[in-house]
Amino acid sequence: MVEGLVRTGTIARLSTALHGAVEISATKAAWTTGLATTLADNIANNLPVGLIVGSVNAADHLPQGVTSAMLIGVDLGPNLSITGSLATILWLVALRREKIDVTARRFLQIGALVTPPALIAALAAAIR
Repeated sequence: MVEGLVRTGTIARLSTALHGAVEISATKAAWTTGLATTLADNIANNLPVGLIVGSVNAADHLPQGVTSAMLIGVDLGPNLSITGSLATILWLVALRREKIDVTARRFLQIGALVTPPALIAALAAAIR
């Protein structure tokens, strides 16, 4: 998947856009990147998003705050919904085998309660 994005120029375009944002404001770019990575995790899963983020980060030197925000988004973002992480899906399968039912809706309710404060605190600490 990532190789396809490299070959189509998507990774290069993402890198160019990110560097443009960093030139305007590294702090805003870091916040935006952390939040966008979090949302992307919940749409596409954190494994491919992590690979894409790694490719964008490796394409050129980025400020430490932007790199940290990317990593925080990939790490904390999947806690929002069950689609965010393969590990979450596997845990839910294991729980259901034990007759413990956690619905996607309930997971999202709890995720929406705990993820934003943790994400904001982690981004604030890393970006300073």
